[in-house]
Amino acid sequence: MPTDASPGALPARTPLAPPPGVLVLDVVIPVFNEEKDLGPCVRRLHAHLTRSFPYPFRITIADNASTDRTPQVAAGLVADIAGVRSTRLEQKGRGRALRTVWSASEAPVLAYMDVDLSTDLNALLPLVAPLISGHSDLAIGTRLARSSRVVRGAKREFVSRAYNLLLRSSLAARFSDAQCGFKAIRREVAERLLPLVEDSGWFFDTELLVLAERAGLRIHEVPVDWVDDPDSTVHLVRTATEDLKGVWRVGRALAVGALPLDRLARPFGDDPRDQTALPGVPRGPARQLLGFCVVGLLSTLLYLALYSALRALTGPQTANATALLLCAVANTAANRRLTFGVRGRATAVRHQAQGLVVFGIGLALTSGSLAALAAAGARHAHSTELAVLITANLAATVLRFLLFRAWIFPEPRPEKATRPLSNQPSHPNHPNHPSYSTHPTHPTPTPQEGP
Repeated sequence: MPTDASPGALPARTPLAPPPGVLVLDVVIPVFNEEKDLGPCVRRLHAHLTRSFPYPFRITIADNASTDRTPQVAAGLVADIAGVRSTRLEQKGRGRALRTVWSASEAPVLAYMDVDLSTDLNALLPLVAPLISGHSDLAIGTRLARSSRVVRGAKREFVSRAYNLLLRSSLAARFSDAQCGFKAIRREVAERLLPLVEDSGWFFDTELLVLAERAGLRIHEVPVDWVDDPDSTVHLVRTATEDLKGVWRVGRALAVGALPLDRLARPFGDDPRDQTALPGVPRGPARQLLGFCVVGLLSTLLYLALYSALRALTGPQTANATALLLCAVANTAANRRLTFGVRGRATAVRHQAQGLVVFGIGLALTSGSLAALAAAGARHAHSTELAVLITANLAATVLRFLLFRAWIFPEPRPEKATRPLSNQPSHPNHPNHPSYSTHPTHPTPTPQEGP
């Protein structure tokens, strides 16, 4: 349950229904010193899209700081082929090129592919179809599916599988192929996701996918046929080093909750059953209770260990208060992130302050139990003391869960729908929608930017 969600969270996915002639797909080809391959790549891609893609499209060449004849080749393609444009960047970096072009594009579906066309183009329509239909937020080609057919050397095969294994073990990634140069994304998702991605090089793809997955966005995978380019200019060692630095940076940011991923949250959909609770089906409390119990069990074990260690140095009341305070801070932080799904630092101090109030209630229960045991007068074993504390902690835990749900991390109140069902068009591409704007039937190529 994401609380403190940023205003303007993503709406439910809807199918694209553009009027005839409106641009739907923008395919970006990032290049650096590709004067030999650029022309054949663009001509082949344009012919394939013209023959098989049922919507208006555009091909954008993103030249990031080429020093050979690539700019001149790109300019010739723009002049010769309708629906091709070129953009020039003065700094290298595939991620920088994609961020620049995607951020400026008006197409509702954005894609990119490597200039060597290692991926079979027959996978392009299956790649973008789930985005057009409203089923998915991002789509990636995967060379690691069982049905994929891949031709490449043993070294690249080992590096690719080792890297994806690293992502699964360190960042808990569930997608299968992070670095396949064949991806697509819906524009409204890119608008929210790109500002969170820091990398401007080869790690851009991985960071984009990890953040999207952690935000709960749907990533569609398409098995592809892929043939390795023997003339690839990718430097494996340098790329691997930069990727490892990126894994560490992203992992640390996710661990401390420094990324506002709530702004990427989507509702379930437009089915009315998703908007109301179904009879007899618990929605939030069951999952939260399970997470709370796991955190509570670990906190109790930590509390008992700290109490036993401090008890040998101080009296029972001091040991109890110190152990309970330390565990309360850790417990609030863990429940905030894991049980109630709150990320970011904006409200962390307030939540910890409220957690200390709950700690005070737990301290009163446990200290009162110890005081009652001492008032009994009889000598008692350490195991008896621990049993009394466990019982008091159980009562405090039940009260803590109720206060966490009702006071510290309350459920957001659902907003009442005010939009008329019949008169107000729901899709931005509907001609009567307030944000609708027209585009030319065939995209007009723009002049090449740069020298």
